[in-house]
Amino acid sequence: MSIIHRTWLKPTKLEFLTTWLPTRAWYQGGTAVPQLAKAGGFRLDDPEGEVGIEFFVATDAEGPHAYLVPLTYRSAPLSGADHALITTLEHGVLGERWAYDGVHDPVLTGALAAFLQGRLPAQAQSTSDALDEEVTHAYAGGAPLLSGEVTVTETADGTTLTTPGGPAVRFNRLLTAVPDAPPADALGHVTGAWSDLEGNRVRGVFAVVEARA
Repeated sequence: MSIIHRTWLKPTKLEFLTTWLPTRAWYQGGTAVPQLAKAGGFRLDDPEGEVGIEFFVATDAEGPHAYLVPLTYRSAPLSGADHALITTLEHGVLGERWAYDGVHDPVLTGALAAFLQGRLPAQAQSTSDALDEEVTHAYAGGAPLLSGEVTVTETADGTTLTTPGGPAVRFNRLLTAVPDAPPADALGHVTGAWSDLEGNRVRGVFAVVEARA
């Protein structure tokens, strides 16, 4: 299980997301500067222990909105992924780190596939060696998930990952507080919890696995 270091980051996650979020197709805040707060999320372990994997939820008081941002943290640049680099940062224990939009990182997509198939548990976002029991998953499909070259498509509705011959995985970047109710025709899903701007703990669908025509 990953170790969570109690230390500083420069810039902080909220600082670099304040700059990055307005550049996304799915950002709903218009021209206003985001007023972000950490609201929830979870982690997955990299089996090799090299890459930090986090599914970060930030609320924006300017909306109000809640955004899902999958992130990866690396000790060196990811080859061929300059377009996915969000920022470089200094970590008080680990030194210089490269933070990426995780949907473009093969370590995150591999871990997500393992999680959906029940081969990897969700870890608590801010506590070492602890599972996150609020995160649920299901996958009823028979085809391999996110196996092979992954194509990433971003629209105002979210981010979709596709691979040749496999189902699609769609991330709900803009989260909605609803019961655990993914689409009836979904092959799988990930649901989780976060705190809304009033401090209420709410749940919603983070990602959906969909059959491709």
